[in-house]
Amino acid sequence: MQSPLFAYTEQQTQERWTVQNPQLLRVALHGHEDVLARKGAMVAYQGLVEFDGEYVSPGQRHARRRTGEGLDLMRCSGQGTVYLANLAQYTHLVDVDHEGLTVDSAYVLALDSALHTEVIAVDSQFGISGSGKYQLNITGRGKAALMTSGQPLLLQVTGETYVNVDADAVVAWSSGLRVQMQAQTHSSGVWRRRGGTGEGWELSFLGQGQVLVQPSELLPPQGAAPSGPAGQYGVGQNQGNAWQ
Repeated sequence: MQSPLFAYTEQQTQERWTVQNPQLLRVALHGHEDVLARKGAMVAYQGLVEFDGEYVSPGQRHARRRTGEGLDLMRCSGQGTVYLANLAQYTHLVDVDHEGLTVDSAYVLALDSALHTEVIAVDSQFGISGSGKYQLNITGRGKAALMTSGQPLLLQVTGETYVNVDADAVVAWSSGLRVQMQAQTHSSGVWRRRGGTGEGWELSFLGQGQVLVQPSELLPPQGAAPSGPAGQYGVGQNQGNAWQ
């Protein structure tokens, strides 16, 4: 048989984590290092591989209900190769080290089982009040696979410069960065998007590190906006987004 499809056969590599193509992740399992993946993200596998729902503690369940942030994971174990994907999103590998990674859980595809995750409040961690925005902090040493809607932009934050990012477009950032959350600069109230521009919350990053931004704010139809004045002014947009 001949076909252009043969250009898409699996990559031959000794690496444990490989981006098979921009929207598909390949993970090799060797029997002693499990991988935690987003539930339902397996699209194919080879070998003797088992999939089990990952245990969620009562504390984690409570944090998920209270914040809306958290991971629904399955444990992949055994000997073989697993292919992971989700809604044809672009996949990116990140080496997590002592610096740590802060990310919206909606953008996590998979991670090494040795990594530790914890839900944090951006406001309480950095002294910012009134935002109520929660994120997932990933610490330890290992790899994590993130997803973006489209090709992302990685911005460098240095001591001389800081970066402002739309809160609906940011995917992840170095945990060591200092963060400030801000909304409108006029007094018409935080629920109205800035001056009729459609812009809302922003995150300002200071320090040394990186910020990952995607070219999408996940507005409707991926995240349906409410009707009436709430929808007009952006309230509730990007709620229950495409990866939940």
